[in-house]
Amino acid sequence: MRYAETRMNDTDVIQPLNGRPPYEPGDADAFYAHVGTGGKVEADDWMTDDYRAAVLKFVEMHANSELMGVLPERDWIMRAPTLRRKLALTSKIQDEVGHAQLLYRVAEDLGKPRATMLADLLAGKTKFHNVFHYPTRSWADVGIIAWLVDAAAIVSQQALRDSSYAPYARTMRKICWEESVHVMHGRDVVLTMMSGTDAQRAMVQEALDRWWGPLMQMHGPPTDPAKDKDLHWGIKAKGNEQLRQEFLSIYVPRIREIGLRIPDPALRLDETTARWVYTEPDWDELRSVVTGHGPASQSRLEFRRVNYAATQWVRDAIMGNAAAA
Repeated sequence: MRYAETRMNDTDVIQPLNGRPPYEPGDADAFYAHVGTGGKVEADDWMTDDYRAAVLKFVEMHANSELMGVLPERDWIMRAPTLRRKLALTSKIQDEVGHAQLLYRVAEDLGKPRATMLADLLAGKTKFHNVFHYPTRSWADVGIIAWLVDAAAIVSQQALRDSSYAPYARTMRKICWEESVHVMHGRDVVLTMMSGTDAQRAMVQEALDRWWGPLMQMHGPPTDPAKDKDLHWGIKAKGNEQLRQEFLSIYVPRIREIGLRIPDPALRLDETTARWVYTEPDWDELRSVVTGHGPASQSRLEFRRVNYAATQWVRDAIMGNAAAA
């Protein structure tokens, strides 16, 4: 099976800007014209306060999602069926934590200290993606998350490789490479189970049934491109519905190919428009979940709070704060 959509070309690289940006500091109109026509912004370039705040919010949520996203899978490290699976899952989790580290560093350059970002996350003041607010109930969930949840994320992340904020775009190149391996890991887990017993196949189908709703919500509700500042300013390159359509076009055939049934009887490809028609996701549920009211939201945050407090002595020792404490 090819995974061309998760690969990058050797020429697909953003180079840092050299010299001064093509606008004068303080000239907001020229700045917005620059980013609106594909221009790039470096961390030390002048940028408007609105743009800085928008990029910070976007990257901070992404970093939060990488950090919180390891928790659904972490629960299965000690319950992995083989040593090879345990090692693969541990490696994936290490990658995701590394992605969080990179992204928090990118966000820090925009003026918000990492300690403050973590404090806001633990206090429930900032968000992380909806899919990480749900519990994992079986080993099949590990496969569905790594294969389909990570695949939906990659569809978004590939578009972010051309973000107008150049440090973010460059960081996404590394993240996309590693996420492509995670997708293949998840597909292998799912294929192994689908090649197994009736009970294993039923377990995968049951996991897909539970995760399909959050997957369809993951890219967010459709937005008006004319009113989407993140899109207009080039922070992201594609709108929510375009990303969802891309995900469906790539993965619906792959899901069906291995014998799984997609739990949406309305799902079909409209041959006239070449667009997927589907049951409208529950956007009220999405808004509730991402504001901390998901089935596992508080338990996941509490886990992070307890462990953050338990490791405070390490930060104190490294930062030289032990004596003051």
